[in-house]
Amino acid sequence: MPVRRDFYRELDESGGQKAVALFNLIEVVTFSYFEGRRDGQDAEVIAALQALRRTLSPLHVPAAPMPVFAEHLRKEYETFKKRNPEQIADSSDAPAVLDRIDRFVSTFSGKDFQSSRFLGGLIGYVKIYHPEIAEHLKKKHEPGHILLPGQSFSSPPGVDVHTHGSDCRHHHH
Repeated sequence: MPVRRDFYRELDESGGQKAVALFNLIEVVTFSYFEGRRDGQDAEVIAALQALRRTLSPLHVPAAPMPVFAEHLRKEYETFKKRNPEQIADSSDAPAVLDRIDRFVSTFSGKDFQSSRFLGGLIGYVKIYHPEIAEHLKKKHEPGHILLPGQSFSSPPGVDVHTHGSDCRHHHH
C-alpha cells in the first residue's frame, strides 16, 4: 500500500515518531478488533477516531455513550500512553494527528456509506506482509498487551503492495 507508506512518511515529517506511534497503535487495535469479523465498516473506525479526538480535546464535554470500538480504542490508547508516555502523541499534539488520520482513513474509504475498504486493505496487508504479527494479535485480546516492542506495520523497504483499481493492468479471465 504505497498510499499508506506515504502517509506514514508524511506523519513522521509533520509530527515525528510520536505521531507515527499513534497511527501504528490505531492500526494494531483496529486489526485485532476487526480481524475475523465480516460486519466491520470503515465508519466504525472513523467514529472511533473522532471520539478519541473529542476525549483528548481540552474542551471535551462528554457526549452520548461511545460506540463499542471507540471505547476499546480509547482504553488501548490510555493504557499505552500510561506505560510509554514518551513514545506516543499526547493530548497536546494528538488531536491534530488524529485529524490527519481521520482524513486519511476517510479518503481511503471512499464515498460508499457502508465501505470497508480501509479495513479490508489493512487486514489483508497485515496478514500478507506481517503474518507473525497477525498471529500474535489474534491471540491477544486484553488491553495494553497487543503491541510488541520494536514491531510496527510500516512497510519493509522497497516493497510496493499492489491494490486493484482503475490503473490495474491485470488481465481478468
